[in-house]
Amino acid sequence: MPELKCFVIMPISDTDGYEKGHFTRVYEFLIKPACEKARFIPIRADEEIRTNYIVIDIIKKILDSDIVICDLSSKNPNVLYELGLRQAFNKKALLIKDSKTSRIFDIQGLRTLDYDESLRVDTVQKDISLLAKSIKDTFEANENDVNSLIQLLSIKPAILNDSVELSNESSLILKAINDIQNRITTIEKNGKREYGGGESVTEYVIDGKDFYIGGSVYVRELYIGDLLEFNSDRIVVQNRNERKILVITDSNPDFKDITCLPF
Repeated sequence: MPELKCFVIMPISDTDGYEKGHFTRVYEFLIKPACEKARFIPIRADEEIRTNYIVIDIIKKILDSDIVICDLSSKNPNVLYELGLRQAFNKKALLIKDSKTSRIFDIQGLRTLDYDESLRVDTVQKDISLLAKSIKDTFEANENDVNSLIQLLSIKPAILNDSVELSNESSLILKAINDIQNRITTIEKNGKREYGGGESVTEYVIDGKDFYIGGSVYVRELYIGDLLEFNSDRIVVQNRNERKILVITDSNPDFKDITCLPF
């Protein structure tokens, strides 16, 4: 039996009104176990996306996955945008949200499964079972029972060609976008770096991206610290919140995922 994949659309970064790392816990302790119980492989963007063209990779996952779980909690605009892409092609998506998030007017006619955002031991196991059942039911549902606005409004879904080739112009634009991403750090400011103030700035290029001593360093969108030292086989950072020194060598799997931007 081929492996079935479930792409998870949800807030990834820390969000106002929630504790730090809240949505990572929702993924690890609720969504991921439910997917595995339903015999689906869970995929979240920050786990799988590895190329420079992040937006294109995410869109491919949104459209190609066997099913999508969309967590509407906190009404994150990126989440709603990605859900719109999936629904435009009338593909199966399971909508969930935490109990403290109110229903969204534009899609309140669609079925949504609520869960307890506290993730308490006495409630999360029940929510895992309910979510696993909903994943199976949504995947096995008749094509005419897809939970989308396309079905609700009885309009024709979008169609994706089997083969799409980028023109030279589009390829150049994508390369330019990637170059801009790599240069954004040159206009970032933090408490340890100044521009135009007479202070010299030491620049390193790591995997095509510009890094500066004192600049923020991320691993898969998570801030790990400010750059103190760089060598070809290791980096040294200090977390400004915890004041901890961290050394990551090239033997560490995280080394290849180091970036200067939180995306």
